[in-house]
Amino acid sequence: MASDRDILPSWIKPTHYVISIHDIEFGGGFTYQGTVAIHVDIKESFTDIALNAHQLKLNSAELKTKDGASKVVKDFAYDEKRQRVTLAFGDKVDYTGEAVLSIKFQGTINNIMAGFYRSKYKPKGDVPASVAKDNEFHYMFSTQFESCDARRAFPGFDEPNLKATFDVELEIPEDQVALSNMPEKSATQGPKPGFKTVLFETTPVMSTYLLAWAIGDFEYVEAFTKRKYNGKSLPVRVYTTRGLKDQGRFALENCHQIVDYFSEVFQIDYPLPKVDLLAVHEFSHGAMENWGLITYRTTAVLFDEKTSADSYRNRVAYVVAHELAHQWFGNLVTMDWWSELWLNEGFATWVGWFAIDHLYPDWNVWGQFVTDSVQTAFQFDALRSSHPIEVPVYDGLEVDQIFDHISYLKGSSVIRMLSAHLGEKVFLQGVADYLKAHQYKNATTNDLWSALSKASGQDVNSFMDFWIRKIGFPVVTIAEEPGQIGLRQQRFLISGDVKPEEDETVWWIPLGLHTGSSASATSLHQIGALTKKEDTIRDVDDAFYQINKNLTGFYRTNYPPARLAKLGEARHHLTVQDKIGLVGDAYANAVAGYGATPGLLALVERFSDESEYLVWAQILGTVGNVRSVFSSNDEISESLKAYSLKLITPAVEEVGWEFKDGEGYLIGQLRAALILSAGLIGHKPTVEEAQRRFDAYTSGEKTALHPSLRKAIFSIAVKNGGEKAFQAVQDEFLSTTSVDGKEICLQSLGRVQSPELAQRFLSFIFSDKVAMQDKHSGTIALSSNSKVRIEVWNFIRENWDSKVHPTLSGNLVVLERFLRFGLNKFADDKVADDIKKFFEGKDTRGYNKGLDVIDDTIRSHAKYRARDEKVVAEWLKTNKY
Repeated sequence: MASDRDILPSWIKPTHYVISIHDIEFGGGFTYQGTVAIHVDIKESFTDIALNAHQLKLNSAELKTKDGASKVVKDFAYDEKRQRVTLAFGDKVDYTGEAVLSIKFQGTINNIMAGFYRSKYKPKGDVPASVAKDNEFHYMFSTQFESCDARRAFPGFDEPNLKATFDVELEIPEDQVALSNMPEKSATQGPKPGFKTVLFETTPVMSTYLLAWAIGDFEYVEAFTKRKYNGKSLPVRVYTTRGLKDQGRFALENCHQIVDYFSEVFQIDYPLPKVDLLAVHEFSHGAMENWGLITYRTTAVLFDEKTSADSYRNRVAYVVAHELAHQWFGNLVTMDWWSELWLNEGFATWVGWFAIDHLYPDWNVWGQFVTDSVQTAFQFDALRSSHPIEVPVYDGLEVDQIFDHISYLKGSSVIRMLSAHLGEKVFLQGVADYLKAHQYKNATTNDLWSALSKASGQDVNSFMDFWIRKIGFPVVTIAEEPGQIGLRQQRFLISGDVKPEEDETVWWIPLGLHTGSSASATSLHQIGALTKKEDTIRDVDDAFYQINKNLTGFYRTNYPPARLAKLGEARHHLTVQDKIGLVGDAYANAVAGYGATPGLLALVERFSDESEYLVWAQILGTVGNVRSVFSSNDEISESLKAYSLKLITPAVEEVGWEFKDGEGYLIGQLRAALILSAGLIGHKPTVEEAQRRFDAYTSGEKTALHPSLRKAIFSIAVKNGGEKAFQAVQDEFLSTTSVDGKEICLQSLGRVQSPELAQRFLSFIFSDKVAMQDKHSGTIALSSNSKVRIEVWNFIRENWDSKVHPTLSGNLVVLERFLRFGLNKFADDKVADDIKKFFEGKDTRGYNKGLDVIDDTIRSHAKYRARDEKVVAEWLKTNKY
């Protein structure tokens, strides 16, 4: 056992599993019986064998050795905390070599979106009588084993580097469909009338967390790859419950193209004989990359051309690409241990966007990446409670908390930085070499660096190591002198109070300096990177310069105030990524105290003539954050509202309400974002038109709302329409058949203005009308809503033992997300103290890191508010807001 990991003993390794799931109770109990025969390789004598098992009951077990001897297990000792069971044989077994461990067990198909679980849904069309149901809902069954929940479905060796092959056999009703990683091998009549036994082909060598199966009333749409694999095109299918399959066509069209594209990019053919995508009605994450049977939340794989908001088109395309990237990066080559989770997620995030850029060049994918992924990664990594990308993980139970923005978004941001530095072609060649060298095996971060070093001729480890293994990121502060600039790097903390012992890392920082006589006449200044705490660069043209062109480097830039103003003047010559970086950096520096809010407000003021959606997304988010922090000061709040109205009015009037044929995707997104923001801050013509359309819609004129404007119009109506509008949108939630409708309604209901409606909404969220996966959606809007934000905390505190913890604690990922989204928008130390005191003495394992993030964020914003309140008020008054 490694001293820094709690792992299973190394003297026994699995090589092959034969899993049979049978006697499923399709009625109320949802129990099942199972047998598993695990082929193992034993290296030393033993008296017992430890396996992973959680919430299973083992009935009997025996070990058969290669020489035909049989040893029956005498006792089972369960360790619930470590999710293990020890099989005791009573006597010492003197045997080494191959053996088969056979276990009979029973389990329950749970409702917490982990392990082997059930999802409720309301069907479309006639459903076979065998499908499980209750009064209102029908159920489908599927699995979610990552990170450590295969052990909830069957006993085994549930660690990522204990790879094996798998045979899966499922006993199901004859009129239902069974799916697994591999194609069906045979279907024979079962031992009971009306049942069949479906056996699947043997999987490749893989980790337990990638195994999957599903049972339900499924139908599918199908396409085939254009590329040939072993002489023939691969079948690609999107499976749904009955009546939804046509909404899978957009994902299907993306899927077969991306499989072919990645096969070329990675220089390894997709290794399985089929690709299945399955829409799952209740799902804790966005999707899961099970090899050959990829499972998705419905809103991440289904899209209806007539009823879906266009933003979901982007989401579906990206999530499909992300999960397909994992078929190579994660499935074919798997991280050695959970500490290197970022290898899977960081790379899949970057290469997912890479594929979407290939398919949809007009979507400005890297602009999206900078405004969404990079800025969000900055936000979380600027906290003292952050963690390195590669973080020590003691046992599998700790890993769920690092499926976070650091592993995914900072991981992908530094991958993008490295790709930009090495060059895309060289970078992808190194990745292909890495995959070829380690296929069907496990690998480490250093293995990837070695392949990239060989491909590039550079020592990648020397400049990337700190980015992966050290916490945080730097801010580069610039000092100007005639003809030259001084650069100083230090760790960036949003709280602005970096201690000397927290600022010892010296990062390798690619500078990306562009300079010239004007913003339109710049060239790249080839000066390499900043590799020490301070340095000076000479021959810089004072007329114009910028560093970190296109925000490819993962760091903040702190310009002198006068330079920031000049860059604002030159904004029309900057790229979308440059503008996003400029605004994002100015805001972050203001919060941390490296800059000040008046400088930020003066910069943003210039952007009222901006036409790009992605820049507006950054601006609206930034101004919204500033308004949120200062919302407790009524005078500043009103002035910032006037500032926002002046900023947004020309743009919202220019973009208009009507969607035009042939209009670009990003223009539609701009319209939706501007109408939402203008309406919420009280732009009178926008509010009036939104309410007119809402009234028409709720009176039965369903064509009154464009699908992409539902969120904006519902939100504006709820904010202004009181109880009547609230009830109308809640009714819409209950009746909508649009795949994205429930999510949009919950986000809109969070715009309520009274404590009574906020509490009523939270009670509704915790009713069985709202699926577990969606319970955090409404709190995102509520927490951003300064009028009723405190009600989220009041509800959690008052209903912790009766509703919140009992409902969400079965899946700690969901609980952590609910708390973090619900509580991280406060800017008041008293609230932070209250939250801290409330959770003292509680068992917070599984969501303790989320509580740290909440505390850190609230206190940093409180410090920012106290420091800048006076200067913000003065600037707003001076500028007549």
